[in-house]
Amino acid sequence: MSGKTNAGNFFEDFRIGQELIHATPRTVTEGDAALYTALYGSRFAVQSSDALAGDLGLPGAPLDDLLVFHVVFGKTVADVSLNAVANLGYAGGVFGVPVYPGDTLSAVSEVIGLKENSNGKTGVVYVRSVGRNQSGEMVLDYVRWVMVRKADPTAPAPETLVPDLPGAVAATDLQVPGELDMSAYDTNAAGSPYLWDDYAAGERIDHVDGMTIEEAEHMLATRLYQNTAKVHFDQVAADQGRFGRRLIYGGHIISLARALSFNGLANAFKIAAINGGAHTNPTFAGDTVYAWTEVLQTMELPGRADLGALRLRTVACKDQPATGFPDKADNGINSESVVLDFDYTVLMPRRG
Repeated sequence: MSGKTNAGNFFEDFRIGQELIHATPRTVTEGDAALYTALYGSRFAVQSSDALAGDLGLPGAPLDDLLVFHVVFGKTVADVSLNAVANLGYAGGVFGVPVYPGDTLSAVSEVIGLKENSNGKTGVVYVRSVGRNQSGEMVLDYVRWVMVRKADPTAPAPETLVPDLPGAVAATDLQVPGELDMSAYDTNAAGSPYLWDDYAAGERIDHVDGMTIEEAEHMLATRLYQNTAKVHFDQVAADQGRFGRRLIYGGHIISLARALSFNGLANAFKIAAINGGAHTNPTFAGDTVYAWTEVLQTMELPGRADLGALRLRTVACKDQPATGFPDKADNGINSESVVLDFDYTVLMPRRG
């Protein structure tokens, strides 16, 4: 049998400090942006209109921040999570310079944590992944952790280290494009009169709308990001797993929830940070996703009177409208309907 193919890394293959240089730099295009809109229906105006983005001092409409996230994430899959059981969470994510059609993205990861599970068959791998454009500028820097199978359950466990991760990205660490000028921001074009000043910590917003996931669209989305994880594509492999079905890529749910959040947060035009997040239950084709958001914190930005930040917690649920704000039970366990608990920070124009 030829040894030229790549079976991916298993848990026992990882080492603390290991650098993973990921293959296939990707030039993103207007076609990627159009497909992303077709998949999720995102309506945020700055990413939709060259004219509106130009009025704010940008050279054109930037790519959606989550599209950038997916492309960088997709680079890492072959080396980090090809043999994953599940992607577990995120922390410390900061978006850097905006990405525009024609930019080329690449990614490098470092293994920063390892912990074998008690069953001896799987372990959790923590990586910090950094995406850069063709000029070497950082576009995204984030941590994720993933449960990965062992090829040999009898193989000795790697050194154990669970990294100390930040609870949230501080306002002083957010990267705001220096050229961004909100004085010409058009709330009519953006679709909502509500600005940063109108939101308060503790406020909850039901985003009302729902979206049913189709088998073809989630597979198309995952291929768009060159994410090759078997759990999303290979039904033969899925037959041997816990659910017997292909899992929906967790990032697909994040993008659906973000698109749904437009109804209530239309002026949250840019994601600046990913503070944390967990995929709390699996989703499958045929599930209908709804979302609600809690405002966790309002933050002023140093030196910016025209722009503020909101730390948000968006919860996505399946097959249950978000009217009653489905959430964790009193014992801290998520309802079976809750599929995503996502903590992130957005930028929003301020009055005056």
